[in-house]
Amino acid sequence: MEFITTHDELRTVYKTPRPDDGSIRKELKKLDGHSKAFIARSPFVLIGSSDGTGNADVTPKGDKAGFAAVLDDNTIAIPDRPGNNRLDTLENILVNPAVGLLFLIPGMNETLRVNGEAQITVDAGLRERLAVDGKPPISVVVVTVKAAYMHCAKAFMRSDLWKPEAWLDRKTLPTLGQILHDQLSLEETPAETDRWLDDAYAKSMW
Repeated sequence: MEFITTHDELRTVYKTPRPDDGSIRKELKKLDGHSKAFIARSPFVLIGSSDGTGNADVTPKGDKAGFAAVLDDNTIAIPDRPGNNRLDTLENILVNPAVGLLFLIPGMNETLRVNGEAQITVDAGLRERLAVDGKPPISVVVVTVKAAYMHCAKAFMRSDLWKPEAWLDRKTLPTLGQILHDQLSLEETPAETDRWLDDAYAKSMW
């Protein structure tokens, strides 16, 4: 198998967009009204980051719609709720602040892409602003926006992501307890692990 290794080779396969092409012109240097409204209605964002040696990571963040707060035209605050404490994204940000965000709204095939630079804060006022039921996030990822643009619907249309009739029956797939049992050779049964996970979810969502 041969691989493409240069920019020129890549552009022999894909055409180079003109400066006046919509895919180029749509990129904004700050958040406009539509971008802000999208973020305010989004309950889910994917954060792409990488460390100082090129190892990449994508992590999901989700909460009630509008959980990511737009602080101004160039700043987004994303709360970090209790998790597994791996801190892959946060540790990446410490050595390489560049991040890519993908905001989704369920049922909407178009997405909002944001590229920027991130920092981590435990500012008391901001954490309190982003609290849920009186529980502030552990920290907040503050992203300075460098580029923002709407992404077309093709990937979601091809995948039928939002069409329930295209979804697999969840019962045909293994539970997380079963997967962890098999991957880690756990002594606990899959059912016991599933009960432990359900209890952890119930007690540590926020």
